[in-house]
Amino acid sequence: MTEICDAQARLIDAWLDQQWLEKGLSENSLSNYRRDVRQLAIWLQEQGGSLLEAQRYQLLEFLADRHQLGISARTVARQLSAVKSFYRWLKREGRVPEDPALLIERPKTGRPLPKTLTEADVEALLAAPDLDTPLGLRDRAMLEVLYATGLRVTELVTLTQSQINPRQGLVRVIGKGDKERLVPLGEEALHWLVRYLREGRPMLLGNDQELLFPSLRGTCMTRQTFWHRIKQMAQVAGVQKALSPHTLRHAFATHLLNHGADLRVVQLLLGHSDLSTTQIYTHVAQQRLQDLYQKHHPRSGT
Repeated sequence: MTEICDAQARLIDAWLDQQWLEKGLSENSLSNYRRDVRQLAIWLQEQGGSLLEAQRYQLLEFLADRHQLGISARTVARQLSAVKSFYRWLKREGRVPEDPALLIERPKTGRPLPKTLTEADVEALLAAPDLDTPLGLRDRAMLEVLYATGLRVTELVTLTQSQINPRQGLVRVIGKGDKERLVPLGEEALHWLVRYLREGRPMLLGNDQELLFPSLRGTCMTRQTFWHRIKQMAQVAGVQKALSPHTLRHAFATHLLNHGADLRVVQLLLGHSDLSTTQIYTHVAQQRLQDLYQKHHPRSGT
């Protein structure tokens, strides 16, 4: 793997420190930012240039090269967003006289609908864990909580006992930027959570006694481990659809809207700071309404 010089690496690290302090970005977001700007630094280095000397035409050539490599417009748009943020910071800090990324427009990416599961798919997935084992009880409780609350996977695997209030049926979620929100659990999720706490968790306790869903070793489970288990359970359940880290989160939002929930309520539950982020789910719900109309209305033409 091509390395960048120490000066460029330190520059990127200083920018990421500022991003963490000002925006409270997650480790995952910071890692993506670092990778995106490092790729630009490597490309410039191979051209005999550097981050501090880059010109607008060079940034455009870099983006064009990314397209020619077959990288999707969405990925290139995300990379440009990181580059723009980096050069705004450099300009603000007085490290460059002009911002070379200022007038570069984001590539048009369209707005793909999130892949989701049907309610029958979810029921099959929830029923897949082996309830005769502590791990099975933990997995069932995790799936039920995830589908009942729409948590991000990182929010789920890092939950602690103090964040759960079984009497009120609420979970206190610490989301992106350390923002807190209260989300109701629902009776079914609460039932499985209480059963897991009584019958499963005592067998999994490790060094972190506060962790709600410890791994088999008693430590915090990684996002990757959890989604590997979900894929295993999908095979058991016979769910053939491709799963992503947000599949059950998407299902949570879509199914709420299908059953008449208000969009702003869904926004609050998901922890979206901007309603426009949540509005993509209305397209999924509208498509379902159209399908139901075509299927059931006597004059739909079908």
